[in-house]
Order: sequence, then C-alpha cells, then structure tokens
Amino acid sequence: MNEQTGTPGDLLAAMLQAPQQLFSQFGAGDGAAVPAAWTEAAQRMQAMWLDFQRSSAAATPGQGGEVWAGLGGFAQIMQGWLKVLPLANPDVQKRMWEESLTLWQGVLGQYGIGPQAGQVSGEAPALPRTDRRFADPKWREQPLYALVHQTYLMLAEQVQGIADAVDTGDPARSEQLRFAVRTLTEMLSPAHFALTNPLVIDKITETKGQNLVKGMEHLLADLKRGQLTHVDPEAFKVGENIATAPGKVVHETALYQLIQYSPTTDKVLEVPLVIFPPWINRFYILDLSPQKSFIRWAVDQGLSVFVVSWKSADDSMADLEWDDYIRAEIEAIDHIRQRLGSASVHAIGYCVAGTTLAAALAVLARRGEADRVKSATFFTAQVDFEAAGEMKVFIDDQQLATLEKISAEKGYLDGRYMAATFNLLRGNDLIWNYVIKNYLLGEDYPAFDLLHWNGDVTNLPAKWHMSYLKDLYRDNKLVVPNSLSADGTPIDLTRIETPAYIQAGREDHIAPAASVWKLMDHLRGPKTFVLAGSGHIAGVVNPPSAKKYQYWTNPAETGSFDAFVAGAQETPGSWWPNWIEWIRAQDSAEVPAKGKRAPGGKGDSVIEDAPGRYVKER
Repeated sequence: MNEQTGTPGDLLAAMLQAPQQLFSQFGAGDGAAVPAAWTEAAQRMQAMWLDFQRSSAAATPGQGGEVWAGLGGFAQIMQGWLKVLPLANPDVQKRMWEESLTLWQGVLGQYGIGPQAGQVSGEAPALPRTDRRFADPKWREQPLYALVHQTYLMLAEQVQGIADAVDTGDPARSEQLRFAVRTLTEMLSPAHFALTNPLVIDKITETKGQNLVKGMEHLLADLKRGQLTHVDPEAFKVGENIATAPGKVVHETALYQLIQYSPTTDKVLEVPLVIFPPWINRFYILDLSPQKSFIRWAVDQGLSVFVVSWKSADDSMADLEWDDYIRAEIEAIDHIRQRLGSASVHAIGYCVAGTTLAAALAVLARRGEADRVKSATFFTAQVDFEAAGEMKVFIDDQQLATLEKISAEKGYLDGRYMAATFNLLRGNDLIWNYVIKNYLLGEDYPAFDLLHWNGDVTNLPAKWHMSYLKDLYRDNKLVVPNSLSADGTPIDLTRIETPAYIQAGREDHIAPAASVWKLMDHLRGPKTFVLAGSGHIAGVVNPPSAKKYQYWTNPAETGSFDAFVAGAQETPGSWWPNWIEWIRAQDSAEVPAKGKRAPGGKGDSVIEDAPGRYVKER
C-alpha cells in the first residue's frame, strides 16, 4: 500500500470514491448538467463517507478500524518483498514496452483500427489471452475494454515471469515474492475499478448510480466490521437453520463443550466416535444444513457421535498452550469412555485438531495408554510442515513479530486476521469477486451456509498461536522425536501404532495433499490414505447424496505421494461410505441405542441442548 491508500480498507474505499467524476461521464454533452439522479447518488455517497470518517474517529477499541490498520502493517511487509523486482531495469522496461506495442496493434487490428486493421476477419475478435474474470462478452464488444483487459493480462504475465526469474537466494523468499506479485496483480485488475469495468458502467447507467450507493453501504459496513462480508448476515442462525443436529451438551470445561448427538438407529456401534474440529472457525462446518451434515450422516450410520465445541479465546486464555489442547482431547476421550463404559473410542481430528490428535496419540502411546483410541481419522491434517504450502509465506521473523505484537495487546489473535489470511490465499474467489459484486455492482448478498461459516471467526490464544507457528510451521519440530513434549510427556510420532485413516484434498491450498501424505511416513500402525476431490472444506464436506467430486484409493504399498497418485483408482462421489466401511472393519460390535447412548434420558444430567453456547460466543 502506498501512503495515500494506507490500509487495505482505504484501498477498497478508493474504488468507490470520486463519484462526481464518474457520473460526469454521462452528462448530456456540451456542458449540460449532470442528471439529477446521478448528482443525488454522488451526494449520498459523499455524505456516507464523511459520516463514516466522523464515526471512525470516535470508534472504540475492538471495532473494524484497528483490524484494517493491523492488516496495513502486513501490506507494508509485502511491499518490501516487491522491492527486489527489477522493474526499473532499462532492458526490462524496453521489453515490456515493445511487447505492449505489439499487443496493442494486434488487439486494435481486430476492431479495424491501426496498422493491422486489414487483418480483421469479420468474426468475433480473437484476443490473445483469456481469463475467466473477463469472460463476459462486454469485455470484447468495445476496443477500449478489450485493450484494457488484454494489456492488464499481458503485464501481469510479464511481472509474474520476472518474479519467477529473480534469484533471491532463499526458496522461502522466492515463494513470498511470487505470492506478493500474484496478490498485487490480482488487486490491480481493471475489473475492480468502476471506470474500467464495462459491466459496472452499464449498471451505473441502468440504476442511475444507485448500485454504487448500495455498494458504498456494503463497503462501509465491512470497514466498520473489520471483515469482508460474503453472505447475507441475517440468512443463518446457529441452532435454528444451521448446526441443528439434535443432541445435548454433556460435559463442559473452560476450553470446550462436549456434545453428544441423539441416536437415530435402534443399535449403535459399541465403540463411540469423537470428532475434534479445528478451533480456527466453528465446529458446525460438519453440521451445516441437514443434507450436508457429516454429523447427522455419521449418526444415521449407527455411530454414537460426540463433538468438541471449542471456546473462542478471550483475554482469560492468553497463556493457554498446545499442552492444554492436547490435554483437552485426551480428557474428552476419557470422559466419553467413562460415560458410556466403553474401553476405547474412534477419533477424528480435522486440520489443526488433527495435528493435535497425532500429538495426543503419541502421548498416550508413550504412557502405555494407546488402547484408549481404537482408530484415528485425520481430515486434511499435517504433522510435517516442511512443504506446508502457501501458508508458509506468512511465516518469517518479521511477520511473526508483527503478529506477536498484535495478539499481545489482548492476549489473543482476533479471528478477523485469520479470515483475511485465508481469503488472501484465494484472493480472486474470496476477495475480489465480492468487491465487484457487492461494492461495484451493488448486488444483494446470497445465502450460502458454507461461506457463512467461513466468516464466523474465532479468536486464538496468543501464546498457543505463536508457539504453534514457530515450533511447527517454522521449525518443524513435531516430526523430530522428543523435540516437543506435552503435559510432561515427550512426543514421538513413530510410537503411534493406532490404525489411521488419512484423508487429503486434491486441491487443498491450506494443507496440501502431498504434505498431508507425510503422516504416512511418521505413523507406524496400519494406515489408509484417501485423496478426495476438491479442497480443504468441500473435499471433506461432500455427502453421498450430493453425488459430487470423486476420491482416489490405492491398496498397493506405495512409498510416496506421487507413486500413490500414479497407481490410484478413482471412484465417483463421496468418500464417506469408504470411511464408514473402514470404521466397521476396525470393530463391528453393536449395542442397543439406549441409556446414556441416548443423551438427556431419564436420570441423565446434561448441561444444555446442542449446539451449546460456546459456538455462539464471539
């Protein structure tokens, strides 16, 4: 960001400012006055912006301004990465100019303009570069917009090529440079500015500027909130139309609530299931609508299902460490065993909670208590962070110091920072797509449960978060036997002999499939690896009824991820049926679904109905 834009929030605001200049383009000509409707729209936007500035000056801590300011600090760090680009090199500038001139002549020639005008065929213009962001025919109907977007694509391609060629001397720095260039070029797309987007120009003409007024309302609401809005904020209510699977909170600590779900079958598997979702976001990613709910589906398969609902961090949790989460998982396992009189449980760990489950299993193995867990399932979980994907671009001493300073102020990292981080990894889909739709076109927000969950952020304890990033992402200590310990017990993953089902997403940008595979290298028990279609969320939440995507298995003993892929067999649809078959193969014994298998019955003391209150706390 430069000194004029300052923060990412200022940049977004700049895209909708100066409306008078925009509306003057539509005057009647020859000095005629701007139509009254457009003038009124411009005045409303200006008034809203001035009112926002006044309210921002009087804002109390915890509102959106401080989040945007904090993100501005990271933008400055990213700006520093870009300084190594040799854009001022005369040879580079000469080449870019020559290629630009060639492009302009070729594009304009498609419209019968310039020295190549004679080459026009009479058919639709054949432009040299395509991109789904410019798929609408309006980008090709007029030579101006064709020239604008083709020039942008060429320059973005050139700058990315220059970044690829820069020798930083450090592979991690090279990845950061490529990420920064990609982020910058995505941001500067002509689709993101009203005057260079033909769809926005048409919308302004159609609505007499009211789309920008509505867009300004959306923008200012997001600036105040400190977070981009993806869906209608009023469309979903936890416990009403999402997270509605019937159950009871049967146990509670300061860190989590334990939910037991009501059975829907006469008999259930004797070994219960406990699910540990990540404490980054909420557990109900596994209980969205009834049709998408993994929890409901697992209950219908005859499992006694328990789920941990983690508490979003507050200032009282500043000193929580990874030990506390590992201890919490073991405690939840023991509580379920005691409640149902079961010798063991099946356990699922999703993402960071799967990493934690691996550590908990190592602790139990070291203590001679591994038999408390009958099987372990890992959803998109990593233990070896050597090749942990794009998340590692955020892991260096400068960024860690900035994060540490931000989280130290409250004792926790505000969840809105994590939301912004994940959005940046898919900027076109999760940021700029919504800038166009919600700010420039002024469209209404859709109702989409998965994106509602995506924006329902949780705070992270400061001490845990920093140690997790340093010990695992930066130093990769978890795979070094006895380098880390929990609750006084050294962690050695090679001691784990618990049967494991390891699921990865083929298009996962948060936990890359090749990185998840490394669990196969470190665990010593029987292991099954399944590669699911799609990514970190949709690759997991893929019910059989949807008949979407596919998954790959390979029963052969393969020593690498590449070898697994090369010999894998593709199966259409959801991998969930494959998983339940695997679970039943571990232990198929059943018991009646009564007594404490059905929570809240006669004599069963419970705390409250599912989904509980922790999931609703900010």
